[in-house]
Amino acid sequence: MLKHSVLYTLIMNDKVGRYVLAVLFVTAFLVPFLNLVMPEGSFFHVPTYTVTLLGKYLCYALLALALDLVWGYCGILSLGHGAFFALGGYAMGMYLMRQIGDRGVYGNPELPDFMVFLNWEKLPWYWQGFDSFGFAMLMVVVVPGILAFVFGWLAFRSRVTGVYLSIITQALTFALMQAFFLNDFGFGGNNGLTDFKEIVGYTVSADSTRLTLFFISAMCLIVAYIACRFISESKFGRVLVSIRDAESRTRFLGYRVEHYKLFVFVFSAALAGIAGALFVPQVGIINPGEFSPINSIEVVIWVALGGRGTLYGAIIGAIAVNYAKTYFTGAFPEIWLFMLGGLFVVATTYLPKGMVGVAEDFLGKRKNRSAGADDPSADTKPTDSKPTEGAEA
Repeated sequence: MLKHSVLYTLIMNDKVGRYVLAVLFVTAFLVPFLNLVMPEGSFFHVPTYTVTLLGKYLCYALLALALDLVWGYCGILSLGHGAFFALGGYAMGMYLMRQIGDRGVYGNPELPDFMVFLNWEKLPWYWQGFDSFGFAMLMVVVVPGILAFVFGWLAFRSRVTGVYLSIITQALTFALMQAFFLNDFGFGGNNGLTDFKEIVGYTVSADSTRLTLFFISAMCLIVAYIACRFISESKFGRVLVSIRDAESRTRFLGYRVEHYKLFVFVFSAALAGIAGALFVPQVGIINPGEFSPINSIEVVIWVALGGRGTLYGAIIGAIAVNYAKTYFTGAFPEIWLFMLGGLFVVATTYLPKGMVGVAEDFLGKRKNRSAGADDPSADTKPTDSKPTEGAEA
């Protein structure tokens, strides 16, 4: 029964992805175990700071996975996925701010501190309902999804593609960044949302909460990967690939290309929103800087470096690049930007298929050499393949 299930088939047909999922699954349990069981002086102890850092990497990996689905399989190079990530983060941040209550600096049970400071008299209508965790989690998906739907409906129906679409998505996230910087916009202005106290009744800064958030991030990444793999391997996914490779020909065959692109774009935006929601309670702040177009461009680099159009390459690239970023900032604080930039230049110049592509090519060549060494006929001197005069005639 299990062997004939869709999930079993997807996992067994995805060799590299199977290993990536296994590592994520083991890590989801192993890291909290090493944090709780191993003493602090032990070599195997994982500090809470490291747990939070790893959780942040997983959130970035989920964001990269969302982008790879639309770029790697549908050819939509979005330079605005950071906007969906930030919107999901703000939805979570609004819920966390409502949980502060009268424990804020000004002791107002209804208004966040920044609203009291700006002399706001009542809570804005768009903050209503965010005291409920369920409503907030719904908005984490709905708000980025609605924005992606409206934007995609207008852009895809107008047949905006290529670099023009990329520029428009970048302009979208830049416009949102400028709006969220305004104090009158109602989202904390330049300082954003911070000083969180609780999440569903648990202290945000507690070690147990950090471990739980890390575990949930890993599980969400696993589920999101399986969902993306299901889409990419289905008939729907094959149409997406055809749109990526030959959009005009696919439209000529009778497919409503804009509908396919719209669905995958909205789904990808929802995944990015979930990544942002998981990111905020782990880092403790969300501000307009997350809308920066540079962040969206950096996500594209993660996917390109890992391996576009593979899904697992996006995960590997996001984790590898952010780990390198963390290492360089600590080991070489004065020149880490140059080193990170050099890494990107080398990757884009000499690794067109990303790290995953290089590894697959290396293993493929090694396998071919092994097969040639094991084949006795490979050592046999080839016969003269020159045709005879009669054959030529």
